Amino acid sequence: MNHTISELIGGARRAVVKIGSSLLIDTQSGGPDTARFEAIAAALASWRKRGLDTVLVSSGAVALGRGRLNLPTGKLPLDQKQAAAAAGQTALMVAWDRALQPHGLPAAQALLTFDDMESRRRWLNARATLDALLAAGAQPVINENDTVATAELRYGDNDRLAARVAQMCDADILVLLSDVDGLYDADPGRSPGARLIAHVSAITPEIEALGGEPGKAGTGTGGMVSKIAAARIAARAGIATIIAAGAQDDPLGRLERGAPHTVFAPETTRATARQNWIAGAVAPRGTLYLDDGAVAALRTGKSLLPAGIVRVDGEFARGETVALAGPDGMPLAKGISAYGADELRRIAGLRSAAVERVLGYRRGAAAIHANDLVLEERA
Repeated sequence: MNHTISELIGGARRAVVKIGSSLLIDTQSGGPDTARFEAIAAALASWRKRGLDTVLVSSGAVALGRGRLNLPTGKLPLDQKQAAAAAGQTALMVAWDRALQPHGLPAAQALLTFDDMESRRRWLNARATLDALLAAGAQPVINENDTVATAELRYGDNDRLAARVAQMCDADILVLLSDVDGLYDADPGRSPGARLIAHVSAITPEIEALGGEPGKAGTGTGGMVSKIAAARIAARAGIATIIAAGAQDDPLGRLERGAPHTVFAPETTRATARQNWIAGAVAPRGTLYLDDGAVAALRTGKSLLPAGIVRVDGEFARGETVALAGPDGMPLAKGISAYGADELRRIAGLRSAAVERVLGYRRGAAAIHANDLVLEERA
């Protein structure tokens, strides 16, 4: 079913918005385009006031740092690029903080690497941090940590990073703001009759071929190829991707009012994608045995609390998949544990209020969150 753009955005609870370097850098001065920062900040604030959580993925550090360090134009060797990222990230966050401040949104920096997104434990840590920032009323601003990322283990463009962030924080939509307003059936710069493709139901080889050559834009490292790759990541996670122009005032509001755009439809629902991933864990690293009350709670869609755990078998770390069983030992569910095996043995049977007293810290009330659980099919 094709939803209108207003329905898609209006029905969302959380959105990841990515904006590229080409939209943020003043081509004359090489510094931040203040008006553009302010326009994006106002648009994010508008969504936040309506109760839509927003996570911003922002490029621009390398471009800003290049000017601050008087580095040459063109492709930089890795060490100079990392130096530029270090120098430019400060200027990038100052620009975002100034733009967001009038709207009462403190800018909160989060620099992520490929390892952070591919390690389950770091993934959970990052997700918990983003949830805490949003709950506190801050505006997360994410960028790849180019200063420490190696050439082999990095995303290289923030489109794909944004897709992984959307997956990590359980977003409903991914919005890629670009210097073009969507995917065309031909290069609009060379073909005056090129038509915008408003809806992509499946990313086929033909759709991929329309992306052209990667990295052709002058300021950024992405391009339509990376945006299609990001849309594929999001689609497999049950997330819709929207590509739209970000150069105008109020770009997100204009998008809702029907400005040109391309929507890439998700391949599945978010819940199904997540459940398939958890259910497909080949060998859970341990087993949690639960009491009758916990079994009943799980079957009504609730999270598993430490109080419902009777016994912990096996050795596993936080973020690993475990099996859950009832008092009779029959398989009940699989889930991603928020605590390691040794931690759970110490807090099994305890009320949530006692967890911090025993461990000295607490990672939330749940041993396994409802979103990280999938029940076994019952005969």
